[in-house]
Amino acid sequence: MATTKTDEDVDFKGENDEGKHPEGNLLNFEPEVPVESMLVPTDNFDSFEQEAPPDPSNLKVDSNLAECQNNDNNTVDDDKLDPDTSGASRSISELSLASEESTDHHGEEEVTNNEEWRSQEKHVFILSSAGKPIYSRHGSEDKLVTLFGVMQALVSFIGDDGDVIRSIHTQGTLFVFLIKGPIMLACVCKTRESVAQITVQLNYVYSQIVSVLTLQQLTRIYEQRRNYDLRRLLAGAERLIDHMLIALETQPALLLGAVQCLPLVPTTRDAITNIIVSSCNKIKNLVFAILVGGNQLVTLIRMKKFFLHPADLHLILNLVNSSESFKAAESWTPICLPKFDPKGFLHAHVSYLAEDCEACLLLLTVDADLFFPLSEAKQKIVEKLRRASLLQSINSALAHPGTPVSQLGVPEARHFLYKCKATAQFWGPVPAPPYQTAEGAKRLLDQYRILHHRLHAPMQPLKLLYLQDHAETMLGWVTTGFELYVAFEPLVTKTNAINAVNKILRWIKKDENGLFITNAPTF
Repeated sequence: MATTKTDEDVDFKGENDEGKHPEGNLLNFEPEVPVESMLVPTDNFDSFEQEAPPDPSNLKVDSNLAECQNNDNNTVDDDKLDPDTSGASRSISELSLASEESTDHHGEEEVTNNEEWRSQEKHVFILSSAGKPIYSRHGSEDKLVTLFGVMQALVSFIGDDGDVIRSIHTQGTLFVFLIKGPIMLACVCKTRESVAQITVQLNYVYSQIVSVLTLQQLTRIYEQRRNYDLRRLLAGAERLIDHMLIALETQPALLLGAVQCLPLVPTTRDAITNIIVSSCNKIKNLVFAILVGGNQLVTLIRMKKFFLHPADLHLILNLVNSSESFKAAESWTPICLPKFDPKGFLHAHVSYLAEDCEACLLLLTVDADLFFPLSEAKQKIVEKLRRASLLQSINSALAHPGTPVSQLGVPEARHFLYKCKATAQFWGPVPAPPYQTAEGAKRLLDQYRILHHRLHAPMQPLKLLYLQDHAETMLGWVTTGFELYVAFEPLVTKTNAINAVNKILRWIKKDENGLFITNAPTF
């Protein structure tokens, strides 16, 4: 059985430190605080946990997109809705009856009684407020119409009393709901995740939908046709949602609300950044230039006064990682970044630097007519990087397998995650035994989730948490400048755990300029 000790009652001290506060023997190496960060700094769940969708009618006239845009002509038009609005005034009860009449009950029973479908640890469903299926993580939505109807009825029943359903707890199963205007999201899971963590995940899924359509268009659709089948506009975007859900289950970045940077020598990163700036600084209406590789950030340059939220950068990384077509040719794609501005699209020129380089460059603008100027700028960037041998430096960094914790001289630690709050960036070593297997990596992330939830519990947040069980000993520590999560050997002593944490912090402090981007370059 695991034992839990917090910053209020933990007997966490060295041999000669009787009676001291649990943090008394831990060295607090605060990270370098930049004058200005390129990313919006985040703490725990930020405002992502329970935030309500903005009402488009109350959105301010001057949006980020409008401010970025120097020319009045460069407007972005939403896709036009299907002109057929017949049946838009039908009541919810009529829609439910229609759904029941058209449901293939035999097909639905085949799905819901299927052992593989029932054994899934996590199901995610998206539906409209009228009960129209939009997405199902497992199984075809068309064969789960009755199940969607039950969820819609449950949400409506609670809503009739002026309340909002958040979650249902049963033995071994958790039901979490998220209502976003005309969209409902539900998760049924048998994992050890908390309601807050599942809510954050559903928010990411909702943001993925907004990134494809914009909030303005999504709202207008359901104002005109309450029973509109949103799958008609989301056709092809299911892979983005699928990939996002996989990332939420396997990557600590989304749990921490942070991004991981590609480790580079600071002078090398500065040289790459300067080349991009010099090649693009005369292009009007260019808002962001982002270079990514291996799901890591190489550099980010922004228009002055504007910043990128880590949640929006996760959407950008998800777009790149789930689209093999970007490797074949330069692409011009619209993308809405909900944290930056949910009202409209940015236009993204997306291309890999070269056939012999796995880094992908995204140039985001508000001008729909900038494809060719951005394409020319990209070619200049690649030529300058190649002449300076920086493509080779990027390739070498991407090919590096990563730093194992054994190279840090901390034998007691198996793994750790370190997040710098001010820059919304994190770093961790490559998984080593026993976390190299898929099962081991999953258990480790589950342990980090437990630490994260307890440290950031809304009612009683903690600064320090120490957990021991038969598999490993876990320590979580939150300060004003950083968060640290460490997995130790199960029999580690408290003294050795303290010494290991101090060694980790010294190593991070020594190499932080190579592990993190501490400046905020602009055009």
